[in-house]
Amino acid sequence: MAETLREVMRQSPVTVPPDMNLVEASRTMKEFDIGDLIVMENGTVAGIVTDRDITIRATAEGKDPKSTTLAEIYSKNLVTIEPDATLDEAVELMRSKALRRLPVVEGNKPVGVVSLGDLAIDRDPSSALADISAAPPNQ
Repeated sequence: MAETLREVMRQSPVTVPPDMNLVEASRTMKEFDIGDLIVMENGTVAGIVTDRDITIRATAEGKDPKSTTLAEIYSKNLVTIEPDATLDEAVELMRSKALRRLPVVEGNKPVGVVSLGDLAIDRDPSSALADISAAPPNQ
């Protein structure tokens, strides 16, 4: 079983600017087979946007995906964690803040993302969440 986030996080998170439109963001997620993008502004982590954010905050509101930018919908009050934090610390933080994904930041640089699924695979590999998270994506 892993001890730190560095051992379970998805490394090399994909970073994007806040002026990227939702079509480009969705295509980037598809290209990298991920559900989140780290939004960078002036060289620092500004927030995170997820596939769910695009659906709930834009598509469901009838916003035009070609003209709507990430700046309009991404989560700005970002909670982050260091890569050498323990899995217990990550679980507690995600539980207390009701987070599904947690950006891992070293200094001011994003180095990874840890999801509920990542933690389930490590902590409870026989759980339904671990099975689903470890399965290849359905296309």
